Amino acid sequence: MTMQPSFLRALPFWMSLLFVPMIAISGYYGGIAILLVPFYTWIVVTVLDMVSGLEIGNMDPQTQDKELFWYKAITMLWLPVQVAIIFGALIMAFWSDHLSLPEQLLLMISVGIVTGSVGINYAHELIHQKNRLEQFLGEWLLISTCYGHFRSEHIYVHHRYIGTPRDPVTARYDEDFYHFFPRVMIGQVTSAWEVEVARLRQRGRPWYHYRNPFYRYVGGSAAFAAVAYLIGGWLAVSFFLLQSFMAMLQLELVNYVEHYGLTRRHLGEGKYEHVHPRHSWNAAHRLTNFLLINLQRHSDHHFKPDRRFPLLQNYDHQEAPQLPYGYPLMTLSALVPPFWRRLMNRRVQMWREKHYPDIEDWTPYNMATNPLPR
Repeated sequence: MTMQPSFLRALPFWMSLLFVPMIAISGYYGGIAILLVPFYTWIVVTVLDMVSGLEIGNMDPQTQDKELFWYKAITMLWLPVQVAIIFGALIMAFWSDHLSLPEQLLLMISVGIVTGSVGINYAHELIHQKNRLEQFLGEWLLISTCYGHFRSEHIYVHHRYIGTPRDPVTARYDEDFYHFFPRVMIGQVTSAWEVEVARLRQRGRPWYHYRNPFYRYVGGSAAFAAVAYLIGGWLAVSFFLLQSFMAMLQLELVNYVEHYGLTRRHLGEGKYEHVHPRHSWNAAHRLTNFLLINLQRHSDHHFKPDRRFPLLQNYDHQEAPQLPYGYPLMTLSALVPPFWRRLMNRRVQMWREKHYPDIEDWTPYNMATNPLPR
């Protein structure tokens, strides 16, 4: 089924704006209201996913960019919204005395849930575009969570090396999240730095050249921290860093889910097959796709990285592996490794049997302990 773009069809993708009053209510009232954002993100959206079912309709991928104004607008508006959320929450925490320290911490954790699940996700959409303004907005969304290097790593490393040992973001088969998280946090910074230094070297420039984007990544995040300091001193800086950490955690939980156990065929001499929809987990749960602007159609994103989110195509179980639940419930499951393995390892094995029936020994592909040649 092919859908046509329109304002009304775009409107559900604006549901992320509901987080703004949620943060305001949490900070104003405190108490049980502090839990509003996490309750909505993981519980309410999961229940709504189950009630509303799957969205399998596709928009025509040849739709002209000018017809997608109302889809693009929400991502381009989010930077000022996110800045207001971050500093507004800090002001509520430090310029009033009605919140206890635990309530202040929970408020900033809620902010991090929003900046991670929405902000970094929108940044991901924006940095893939050719428009310089969108790239700028995406980069600064990442910088506001101290994760600017994600732009370099995602564009130049992850998309090129997905499903291979050279991609730190691909979760290895049987690797639990608590081993994945520190590995990817270090690996992404390292690979992003290496790729940017290599890009400078190709242009005959040293690593310390002013065109190295790490100046913006680090300097921009320091500027955000400086504003936090003006609001509430070093404690406010630590709160800003707490929301950044929560945003990173949100992102990496999703990264863990998106590629867990899926690998590309090694062709020998360090070469791999082309990326196909079968190399990313797909999900068609309606409400989560509205909230995360079709991020769950990740199979098509890696197959066609230049497609804007409303044009991403859904794949059925014949073309791409399917997650049993939407991202909110899947990311919660990832935090309980025994449950995660029971939920996902058999699905990985079935995927291997279906797409690579000729491979009998998967030991070399279980990259956590036995990496393939680089």
